[in-house]
Amino acid sequence: MYQVNYSGAFAGGSVAMPASKSAAIRAILCGALAHGTSRLLHMEASQDIEAALGAAQALGARVSYDEEARTASLTGSGAFPAGGAVHCGESGALLRFLIPIAAALGGTWRFTGQGRLPERPLGVYARLLPAHGVAFRSQGGLPLEIEGRLAPGRFELPGNVSSQFVTGLMLALPLLEGDSEIVLTSPLESRGYVDMTLRMLEDFGVKLQPTEKGWHVPGGQHYMPREYPVEGDWSHAAFFLNLAALSPAGAPVRITGLDPDSLQGDKACVEVFRGFGLDIAWENGALTAQNKRPGQPFGGLRGQTVDVSQITDMVPAASVCAALSQGETRFVNAARLRLKESDRIAAMEAAINTLGGRARSTEDQLIIEGVERLAGGTAQGCNDHRVVMALAGAALRSAAPVCVTDAWSINKTYPGFYRDLEQLGGGADVVQLG
Repeated sequence: MYQVNYSGAFAGGSVAMPASKSAAIRAILCGALAHGTSRLLHMEASQDIEAALGAAQALGARVSYDEEARTASLTGSGAFPAGGAVHCGESGALLRFLIPIAAALGGTWRFTGQGRLPERPLGVYARLLPAHGVAFRSQGGLPLEIEGRLAPGRFELPGNVSSQFVTGLMLALPLLEGDSEIVLTSPLESRGYVDMTLRMLEDFGVKLQPTEKGWHVPGGQHYMPREYPVEGDWSHAAFFLNLAALSPAGAPVRITGLDPDSLQGDKACVEVFRGFGLDIAWENGALTAQNKRPGQPFGGLRGQTVDVSQITDMVPAASVCAALSQGETRFVNAARLRLKESDRIAAMEAAINTLGGRARSTEDQLIIEGVERLAGGTAQGCNDHRVVMALAGAALRSAAPVCVTDAWSINKTYPGFYRDLEQLGGGADVVQLG
């Protein structure tokens, strides 16, 4: 096992965000489904991206990746295999996008994964796919086998499940011969991710028509190849906003590669960290952040109540900021955090308490009472990239170094995180234990 030892050093500076995982996986699948060659720009490889490129190959596309140019090329023939096997790594998004796509193409498909992915819920598809002609064989998770060809029709699902199920249907149903309807039976959560999917589909030549409770999906559509610049990842920006907020000297951070008009729901990290008291502004195309009151009690930071139903990935970084903000912070409507790469409510509660903070939880809330300073120590990373990266901020206001297990879990989405942290004057020493 590898552990990262974070130090309290931090000088600030500029950092460029890697490609959005959410946007990149969508673009890879759209490119794989197109007839012709698509070039996806600004793509930094990670385990999730590598799994998505492998899935594109399983869908019949020729795939190449230029690491130096950070460009992926995908060439689809317009003819798809009648079945195959796909290993999805630990990517819940990839798995949930692929299942209905494979069902639309027809044949027999087998899906596998690792980490907590085999345990993550797929019940929406277990109900929908058999109702539309596709056998769904599973013991409750992965491995999963589906067989048959998806029939068009009416697809009803609740809007408060993961938006990944909605996106999966949006990607797949245009491939069917007949028209379909996606009907939401309750209000939609994580709307930003669905809006991102709709924009991506239009960029690749596919259109859906909004209805009162969902979307009408014309069948017989074709994905068109294109050159596509993948935008930077807003969810990763939260880790650097956290560092700026907790910097004892008020070191400024300049974050590049982000689109201010992005539809990524995690763009809301700006308002979350402003709510703690961090000064954030756009300057010359970059997002700049600085704590201008570092000498005040609690660094001038204050607790707040945050509804995270639309922005669950923000909680690890924001909870570390909350642990060092004056008063109480409540993250509410957070139940889906328990179904991520780890139970993130339990993981962050345990980490904050282990390091000398005060955290407690309910089934769908994480409640934190801020302290002036953490004690430091060793926290469990729970093999969760967001937990491990979030805890870098804890070291900036700890009496002793902060050590976190499962150091290389960051490779899932952001292999360059330690490099970028060190470029900002931070310390991240990875050591092997045992």
